[in-house]
Parts: sequence; C-alpha cells; structure tokens
Amino acid sequence: MRTVLLFLFLLSSSMVARAQGYSIIDSRAIKMYQEGEELTLSRQYEEAIEKYQSAIKREASFVEAYVKLAQLQLTQGDLDGAEKTLISGQSKLANPKATLKHRADIGWVLTNVYLKQGRYKEAYSKFLETDPLLEESFRKHVSYKEMADRMGFLKDHLERNWVIEKEKLEQPLNEFQLQYFPVLTANGEQILFTKRDGAGTNHKEDIYMSFMGLDGGWTKPQSIAETINSPYNEGTCSITADGNVLIYTSCDAPDSEGSCDLYIAYKLNGRWQRPRNMGKNVNSRSWDSQPSLSADGKILFFSSNRKGGFGGNDIWYSVLQNDGTWSVAKNLGNVVNTPKDEISPFMFFNNEILFFSSNGHPGFGGMDIHLSRVVDGEFSEPENLGLPINDQHDQVALFITAQKDYAYFTELTSVEQGQDRSLLYRFKFPEDIYLGENLTVTEGKVLNSKTGEPVDASLSLVSLTNDSTLYQFGSDGKTGEFMMLYPNKAISGLYVEKKGYLPKIYNVERDNIKNVKDLKVELVPVAAGEEFVFENVFFEFDEYSLKSESISSLKRLVRFLTENPNVNILISGHTDNVGSASYNQTLSLQRAKSVQQFLISAGFHEGRALVEGKGDKEPMVPNTSPQNQALNRRITIKIL
Repeated sequence: MRTVLLFLFLLSSSMVARAQGYSIIDSRAIKMYQEGEELTLSRQYEEAIEKYQSAIKREASFVEAYVKLAQLQLTQGDLDGAEKTLISGQSKLANPKATLKHRADIGWVLTNVYLKQGRYKEAYSKFLETDPLLEESFRKHVSYKEMADRMGFLKDHLERNWVIEKEKLEQPLNEFQLQYFPVLTANGEQILFTKRDGAGTNHKEDIYMSFMGLDGGWTKPQSIAETINSPYNEGTCSITADGNVLIYTSCDAPDSEGSCDLYIAYKLNGRWQRPRNMGKNVNSRSWDSQPSLSADGKILFFSSNRKGGFGGNDIWYSVLQNDGTWSVAKNLGNVVNTPKDEISPFMFFNNEILFFSSNGHPGFGGMDIHLSRVVDGEFSEPENLGLPINDQHDQVALFITAQKDYAYFTELTSVEQGQDRSLLYRFKFPEDIYLGENLTVTEGKVLNSKTGEPVDASLSLVSLTNDSTLYQFGSDGKTGEFMMLYPNKAISGLYVEKKGYLPKIYNVERDNIKNVKDLKVELVPVAAGEEFVFENVFFEFDEYSLKSESISSLKRLVRFLTENPNVNILISGHTDNVGSASYNQTLSLQRAKSVQQFLISAGFHEGRALVEGKGDKEPMVPNTSPQNQALNRRITIKIL
C-alpha cells in the first residue's frame, strides 16, 4: 500500500510542479536530490530520506527537496515529521525562484498530511487555498478527481459530528491479547467474539463467549464448544437473535472449498451440534468470511473476493430455502459494492438496515462504516455514519444491539515490544441515526400443559396486514426456553405450533406480550374435548364476512387439519352482549359458518368442521368494559 501511495504522490508532484530547473542553483545539493530520487525508485526509502535531508541541510531554500522528503515521510507513516518538513518548506517560498507550482506542491502534500492526521477542517481549508494553483492537466488526473470528491464529502459532513464516549468492556472481558468482531444475542445477555493469543502463524483463532450475570457484569469468557473450535481457525461469527443458529468462518479446514469457508451449527437441547460446511452454493474456491445472519436466520450476508464481483472484496448473500438448503450466493449489487472493498456486513435486527465497511464509498480515510436501508425491497444509496464513528483510521466492523442503545466494536492498540492488542469497546449509538421502529424482546418457555415438560415448538411472528412472517424462532427442547423479537407493527400475531398439539395463538398488541421476561406458553396435546381460542380472526362490525387480516390464522387452521387427518372440529361463534340474544345467536352462527366455508374452499369436507352459534351465552369475561367485550367476540375450535 505504501508503494502505491508513494507512486501516486510522485506522479501528483510531477504533474503539479513541472518547473523548468530547480528553485536553487547549488549543484551539490541538486545532485543529492537526484540521488534521493533514484533511491526512492529502487525502494531504498531510508537512504532516500537521508539524501533529501542532506540536500536541505546544504541548501535550506531547496523547496523541491522539502516536498519529496515530506512525501516519503508520509508514506512511511511519519505524519508529524512530514508536517514539520512542509511547514519549513512553506517558509522558503519567499525564495525568488520559488513559483506558484512549488506552492501548489507543498499545499497538495500538506492537504494529504492533514487528511491522514484526521485534521479535516485544516485539510479542507488547505485544499481550497491550493486548488486555484493546480494546472489544468493535473485536474484531469484520477488522484485530483478523488481528492475533489473527498473535499465535497467533507464539506457536507464537517459540521455534523456525533458526541460519543468509548467504553472499554470491563474484565473479565479483554483478557486476551487479541479479541475482535463482537456480536450479541437480541436480549444483549450473551456476547461472542473471536479470540487469538497472538499475531504469529502458530496462534490460532477460536470463538469465545461470555454471559451477562445477575450483577450486570460479564462472566469469564470460555470456548463456545468443543464441537466448534478445532485445531484449525474459527472466527468472525454471526448468531441468530435467539442464539440457536451460528454461522462462522473456518480457514484451511480439510473439508473447505477455498482458503476460508463458512460453516453452520445448530444448538439443540442446549448443546451445539457438530457444524457442517455450508457447501458450494455458499462457499467458493476463494476467501469467504465475515458472515451476518438475519435475526430470524433466513438470509445470510458475507464478504468474499470470489470472481463475479465489482471489486476486491464484495458483499454477497444467500437465502434459506423451504427445504432447508441455502440458495446459490448472489452479489448484492453495485449500489452497495464498488470497485474497491466492502467487508464486514451486519444486518440489523429489523432486517431493514445493512451496515458494512467500505473504502469505495465517500469517506474520511481508509475503511469507513456505512449503512444502506432496504426501501421497497431494494438497498438504497449507502450513508456514511459520520464523525467520529468514522475517522482517518480503518473502521472494520460495527455491531448495534437490538435495543439500539449501544454499538460494539474493536480497537487496535500498540503495546510494549511492538506487540499489538485488539480490545472490545462500545459506545452509545446516536439516537439521531434512524434505525427504524423500536424492537422489544420477549422471553419465556413453551411447556406441555399436561406434564409441564419442555416442548420444542415453532414460534412465528406474523404481520396480520399482509400475512408476512416477520420472525420465526424455536423453543429449546431441553428447557423450553425461547426468545422473540417484536417490531412496532400495527397488527401482529404470535403463533406457537408443534405437531401433535393445539396451536396457541396470541394477538400481540391486545395480549400485551411484548417485553415480557417469563412468558409461559402451555401447549395442549391434541385430544377429544380439548378447545382453543381461534385468535386473529376478524369480522367487520355487525357483519360475518371475514376480514383480510384473518388469513394468517385461517391458513394455520388448514395446516393443523392437514397434519391431523383423523381430527374433526367444532367451530363455535361467540358475541358480546350488545344486541338481542336472538340476533347475537344468528350472527355468531354465521361467523362460524364463514370459517367453515374457508375450510371447505381449501378442500376439506364440511363434516370435518361442524359449526354452532353460541351468541352471548358463554362469555370468557364479564361484559363490563369495551376491552372485555372485545375478548368475548371470538371463535373457538373444539376437538371432536
């Protein structure tokens, strides 16, 4: 990279300042300068620096030597030295032989120094001062166009600084030399990260985890599982919101398709099962890494340098199919991907905002964090997260919690003996960066109502307005525990289902099950005489025609009868106490018949779904309030 930068600086300098002759006449100083140029071309940079310094020592007004010395100091990372050299060079511009081109040379390199130092206002000011001095031929060069674009970006962003305070995660976290790429479950109570004991080739990567204790602190990190960590390298992982599906990177494993591949593992009954390579639909013969799994585990995003992309590293994605396989990976497209590098995707918990790191979109330095919002099914133009989240350094990855309160990241620091340490940090995420509707988390257990034993059920959160599944998770077969995310949708239903049991249906808003820590869901085994409330079936006021929002529950009733071919049901309609008893009796029967008719249209014989109207005879609760009356207006399903 330094060689490339050096080439660009030398090229820029030659195009900016093609003076006839030099700013001095001392032949010995000029010879030292020319020897420095030859040493630079042969990549003997330290020797070249000494030659330029000697030329300046002999002739203090040698402007060209200041420029070349500063360029080398800049590419060697000596930013303070480069700045000092250029400031000294500026003071020599009063030399009668110094030209506007010399002034342009110093201004151009000093602009680059300020950018590398993160002194953006000074860089912008110096560029405005230098720009009128540049030759038209240089303005056509790509390095000028990139600089002009960057200055346009800075103009728009310099006044929009977020106020953030970094917090290093407290012990016992950060106990290793290197820990990086942190991710958390939706409830924020488990953190996973990549751990490495050193930067040597003999130091391998492993996935470690820690849990939030009752006191609010983290437990001592431990290996995620013997089934996952191996003698090879495992790291850069992603986990579903409920912590039951893990996708991670493993490099140089015997069954890998390329240098680094993606692997998937499932947690069953509290234990991580043996992982498997995700196969050729996802992996390639190239580098495939840095996975991000959508909260419900349906879409996988990752970075790869495989053929068919737009640049070096691109972001790709694969979709989980109904048969449990993953689709052939596709490139995310040129709205997100550029001719340069895009890495470290992170799909936020609402499945609507993708974060990633890029040096191909307008930014402040090397790799900057951007976000792209999903609008009408398409990714929108990326937005830079701004200062000081991004700065002159590389920002490789960012993880934002489901609650939108904290962003977690890794920071590289140097310690004694030249060893690097990477530590885990967090900061309060700016509220003014809109991340969509608020998300809440519900936790609980699914149990057998008769025995109290755990049930490994499927939990689906469905938008009732369009019958789309927002999230789908499962309860643990060993403990019955589950976790569910809830966005602030207008109407949503939670369906808890397991073959051999009656479904449990909630209306999320009416039943107030958001942000509950211990929701107890009891599933009733299928048996004659058992009954359940058929929630989320809606009718127009004083009518019996089904509203479109009922389709989610109706489809699940169809599936229930299909899975239980020997089961017949009784559909009962109920009303509140508004109106006469005879009118309510008729209305409740007609509503039950509407449900029956849907089943008949789905192919079931009417004998499998009998109907009755109960009117207001069997209220669930007293009709003493509008809320209670709403509960009493219902459909129930009884097993015959």
